[in-house]
Amino acid sequence: MNINISVFLFVIFLGRIQAHGEKRILLNDPDLIHSQIQALESKYQDILTKYADLSTKYTDVSTKYADLSMKYTDVSTKNTALATKCADLSAHNADLAVKYHHLSETSNAGGVFIRWGRKECPSNQTELVYSGFAGGSWYNDEGGAAEYVCLPRDPNLATKFSGNHAKMYGSEYNSLGAPFGLHDGDDVPCAVCRSSRETSVLMIPGKNSCYTGWAMQYHGYLVAGYYAYKGAGQYICLDEHPETLTAGGHNEDGKLIYPVQAVCGSLPCPPYENGKYLTCAVCAK
Repeated sequence: MNINISVFLFVIFLGRIQAHGEKRILLNDPDLIHSQIQALESKYQDILTKYADLSTKYTDVSTKYADLSMKYTDVSTKNTALATKCADLSAHNADLAVKYHHLSETSNAGGVFIRWGRKECPSNQTELVYSGFAGGSWYNDEGGAAEYVCLPRDPNLATKFSGNHAKMYGSEYNSLGAPFGLHDGDDVPCAVCRSSRETSVLMIPGKNSCYTGWAMQYHGYLVAGYYAYKGAGQYICLDEHPETLTAGGHNEDGKLIYPVQAVCGSLPCPPYENGKYLTCAVCAK
C-alpha cells in the first residue's frame, strides 16, 4: 500500500468523524502547527537563556576555581618555603643546642689542679690560671706548714702587721745525685691549671696512669720533704719532666723536694717493693 492511498483513507476516516458531529483537530491544521512551533521556539529560547545563564555561571565558577587554584599553588609554595625555613631553623637550633651544651659543660666544668715542676699546663683541654713559684715552710722548722703552695708571679703584699709570724720560702730540688736530672738547689716552678671539661681532679700516688673513665692531666714522681727533717711535709706529684726557674740555681734550702721511697712493713710488699720510688698521676673526670 503506497502513501497516497494511506493518506486518502485517513482523510475519509476524518471526514466520517466530522460527519458524525464529533469535533476533531486535523493534523494539517496550519494554525495548530504554527502555535506549536511558536511554543517550541519559546521553549527553545528559554533553554538558550538558561544555557547562557548556566554558561555565565560556569565561566564565573571556572574563574573562581582558577583563582583558588592559583591561591592554593601560592599557599603550597609558601608552605614549602616555610617547611624549608623550619628545617633550616631546626638544624640551626640543633647546632645552637650543641654549642650551648658545650658552653654549658665548659662553664660548669672547672676541676683545678697544680702541675708541680712545670711552668705551663698540659695541652689536654686545660687552661692556665697562673704560672708561679713552688713554696712553703723552711724544711727544718718544727712549726712550719706542711703543704706546698704555688705562689703567683704578681703578688699583692701588705706591711701593716708586726710581731710573731709564719714564713714562706721558695721550694728547691734538693737531693744528692740529682734524681730528677736537675742540679741540687734548683728552684721549683708550678702552674695552676683548670680543666675545661672535667670537674673532679684526683692525684693517685703510686700510679703513672689513670683508671678507666678518668682523663690523664699529667704524671710523674711522688715527692715530699725529707723524712729526717723537723718540718712537716706533704706528698705532691712532680711532673716527669720537671723544669727549673730562671736564675734559681743557688742552694738556699727552703721547702725541699725529695723523691718518695717505699718502705715495706705496714706497707704491703708485694705489690710494693722496698726501696723502690713511687710514681704518681693527676687524673680528672
